[in-house]
Amino acid sequence: METLTEREVIDKITSHFRVLGSLIPLHPIRSEDDYDNAVSALNRLLDAGAADETHALADLAAMLGTLIAAYDEKHYPAMPVSPLAMLRFLMDQHQVSQSELPEIGNEDLVSDILNGKRALNTAQSKALAARFHVPVALFT
Repeated sequence: METLTEREVIDKITSHFRVLGSLIPLHPIRSEDDYDNAVSALNRLLDAGAADETHALADLAAMLGTLIAAYDEKHYPAMPVSPLAMLRFLMDQHQVSQSELPEIGNEDLVSDILNGKRALNTAQSKALAARFHVPVALFT
């Protein structure tokens, strides 16, 4: 059995990296064109099934997602959202009325919170996070 020298291994890795890099941007995203190409490549990977963690390309999709997220965080930082705005948004998205939030308390208490007269407490925040399947931090 023939063993490869270290130089041959590096040459082989370089060759494969160039081929893969021509199809998938495997570098930090530095421009809007890089970003568009990365998003397009990620969409192709996801369409091919790479969202499934057992898929052969799942780790490649995750890595590309990390590169995209890094660019997004630097160039498109998310504006902070108040807990009240988040609650209103989730209520709207899930078509939930004030009377349908027993996690907070009675309807008067819900009304006070939605009108900004009272803040959510820790127990209410945890209950809402569980109900809407979101991080508790969204309500704190």
